[in-house]
Amino acid sequence: MAIAATLSSSTSSLLVSPASPSTSTNARPALPQVPRPRSSSSSRARAASIRPPRPRRLAAATTTADARGRTSVVARSAAASPPSPASPLPSALLFDCDGVLVDTEKDGHRISFNDTFQEKELGVTWDVDLYGELLKIGGGKERMTAYFNKTGWPEKAPKSEEERKKFIASLHKRKTELFMALIEKKLLPLRPGVAKLIDQALAKGVQVAVCSTSNEKAVSAIVSCLLGPERAEKIKIFAGDVVPRKKPDPAIYLLAASTLSVDPSSCVVVEDSAIGLAAAKAAGMKCIVTKSGYTAEEDFVNADAVFDCIGDPPEERFDLTFCGSLLEKQYVS
Repeated sequence: MAIAATLSSSTSSLLVSPASPSTSTNARPALPQVPRPRSSSSSRARAASIRPPRPRRLAAATTTADARGRTSVVARSAAASPPSPASPLPSALLFDCDGVLVDTEKDGHRISFNDTFQEKELGVTWDVDLYGELLKIGGGKERMTAYFNKTGWPEKAPKSEEERKKFIASLHKRKTELFMALIEKKLLPLRPGVAKLIDQALAKGVQVAVCSTSNEKAVSAIVSCLLGPERAEKIKIFAGDVVPRKKPDPAIYLLAASTLSVDPSSCVVVEDSAIGLAAAKAAGMKCIVTKSGYTAEEDFVNADAVFDCIGDPPEERFDLTFCGSLLEKQYVS
């Protein structure tokens, strides 16, 4: 569908240039062959019982090329190297909300937009594919405005630009109320590994924040209802119109770094979309992408690592130590 190409100039910021080649391997050096003395079955049994445990396995990252020759980063299973005592930790761990904390877009925000349009009798419905295109525009109010500018404003919409801004704001307010009702009913669960990674960060004194283009009330509802009040009181939220320019502009991530009094280069961002990745990298931060339903086919060649999710044990993809390791090296090509 070509609608997104003309909906907003924001989509032009989605193009990112590939990062410099650099990969990480865990190859083991070959051991010299030494003749082994014969031993009794009992001694062999004792030796086997004291062998050290095999190292825990985390998902490392590698690269693949698709049919068009584009290179992207994907997760693979690899033995995790023992963490160095001097391994750094991020000063702050910054999460996007929709698609990262919860896969909210298709069955959350889209449904709430459509219910709002139906309530207001606007004769508008956003199907799954169309909404996927509209997601290339950051922000719900901006998304509706771009859509109506392209397809034509509903008959019930005001004619003046100023009145239309108020009209869009009222639609978005109602949409947020409907979305929050879904969250409060816990109909949309946290993605795997989110609570685990946040707990690891808070336990190590790493600051945690959520940086989203969504409405602040909706983001707060997700954090409070799904992560719980004890975690929520320790998490800073930057959302909605707290900055004048939304992702892919880096403003929200730069505001987070400034407010938390940390250097952007010491921050690690977890995103799920190309526009979020562009915002994080433009802010000078490391960025891990955890693909979501709508973003699985986007190009993430500029990411520091890409996974299908964060993951809980025994299906853990990465942890806080891995986040810290990104401050020293890259996992992309």
